[in-house]
Amino acid sequence: MRTGGVFNLLGKLLLILSMMLLTPVPFSVYYHDGMIPIFFLCSACGLVAGGLLIAAFLPEKELGYRDGFAIVTFSWLVLALLGALPYYLSGAIPSFVDALFESMSGFTTTGSTILTDIEVLPKSLLFWRAMTHWLGGMGIIVLALAILPLLGIGGMQLFQAEAPGPTKDRLAPRIQDTARILWSVYVAMTAVETVLLMLGGVDFFNALTHSFSTLATGGFSNFNASIAHYPSPYIQLVIILFMFLAGVNFSLHFLVLRQGIRSYWHSEEFRFYLALILTAAMLIFSVNQATGTYTHMGRNLLDVLFQVVSVMTTTGFGTADFDAWPPFCRVFLVSLMFVGGCAGSTGGGIKVVRLLLFFKYAVSQLHKLVHPRQVESIKLGKTRVPQEVMIAILSFFAIYLAFFLAASLIVTSLGVDIITGPTAVIATLNNIGPGLAMVGPTQNFAHLPALAKLVLTFCMLAGRLELYTVVILLTPGYWRAARRPLLRWKQHHGNTLAQPANTK
Repeated sequence: MRTGGVFNLLGKLLLILSMMLLTPVPFSVYYHDGMIPIFFLCSACGLVAGGLLIAAFLPEKELGYRDGFAIVTFSWLVLALLGALPYYLSGAIPSFVDALFESMSGFTTTGSTILTDIEVLPKSLLFWRAMTHWLGGMGIIVLALAILPLLGIGGMQLFQAEAPGPTKDRLAPRIQDTARILWSVYVAMTAVETVLLMLGGVDFFNALTHSFSTLATGGFSNFNASIAHYPSPYIQLVIILFMFLAGVNFSLHFLVLRQGIRSYWHSEEFRFYLALILTAAMLIFSVNQATGTYTHMGRNLLDVLFQVVSVMTTTGFGTADFDAWPPFCRVFLVSLMFVGGCAGSTGGGIKVVRLLLFFKYAVSQLHKLVHPRQVESIKLGKTRVPQEVMIAILSFFAIYLAFFLAASLIVTSLGVDIITGPTAVIATLNNIGPGLAMVGPTQNFAHLPALAKLVLTFCMLAGRLELYTVVILLTPGYWRAARRPLLRWKQHHGNTLAQPANTK
């Protein structure tokens, strides 16, 4: 690993986020909430830290996959630390551990919160809270690749280390162009949802911030009641639609813009994704209806559809307390938490395509037991899936299970009950937001021990970067190949000492 190049790029990413920290200032001016000095101070901290890293460490001409893993993981950690400062310095969240939890939850689009009363926060801080979702949804690295040509070297390594899913869709020959395309689609969909929400009577501020959270599949709302604050079926249907779209591969959205809406149906992953949502909604709706959980069929249908899409896409918005639904419904929703959205979407979880390919692999193994000599290849659509991709998917499931069990054991060992602990891990590892029991849709994470919050914060990071990117940094072999960073002043000093010998 080229340590100096990693630190240099971290400095450049800090400069980007420092500029983003000034975006809430206009809202602070408009609402007179007194947060202007806080955001300028936080931005200055980022500028100084980023400037020092750039000044101290020389950039590298080439970056490899090892460097991509380190840059992506450390950038998300450093940016979450910087993003926590507005919460902490403003006094809105007095504990820095809690502020870091909230910030990481925002950037990783998890949506879990330690806030007990969201509505008392300053408007500009609420905007920053939603902005962290939006930046993290498409990815801060992808944003950097889109706007900074200086990250072109090693760009594919960074893109592959951050982008979700077992395969990465490259929409243009240059990776910067791919990043710009993805962000363009992302921005356009955010703008459209904002307008549609405003047509439903939502003011601009809340329409924009909720669009940020929806397209990022984040789940932060400006209200304690989440989307239940808006009883309007129109508003809830708009959010359902965009949660669903945010859970689809954004490369597929771009393909639809170019080739027409039939491109959705040509994607086997999309068809499986749609089938899962409709099947889950139908079953949960039927159980709710049969058990008398709802007296009004229309309300039952809307709440079930909203919660199924919200959980499946790992958004985490709520219109109903699904923890009060029958046990079958709760278990089904927890199962959907593992699935997540499509590869290349802003959703978390295992991803639909991995689950689809895993099922196909299981079926093929059963066929081999019956027909040992049969040669059968696994296909996604009309494309044959390489053996190494299937091995990577099976390895992912193994690492995921081990990670889930280890985190659950740690959290429950701290005195958290057996329902709250594992579902809190599920909620954070899959970047969903709410779990069950004491971290259910009407609860929060404030009451958990500080160490449990740190473990769950790490789960958010690992889940957002799909485990491999984070876990590989924990292996001793990764660090054995790390090179000592080359400092600028040492290079300059070395050149000065060598100059007389060269002139003879």
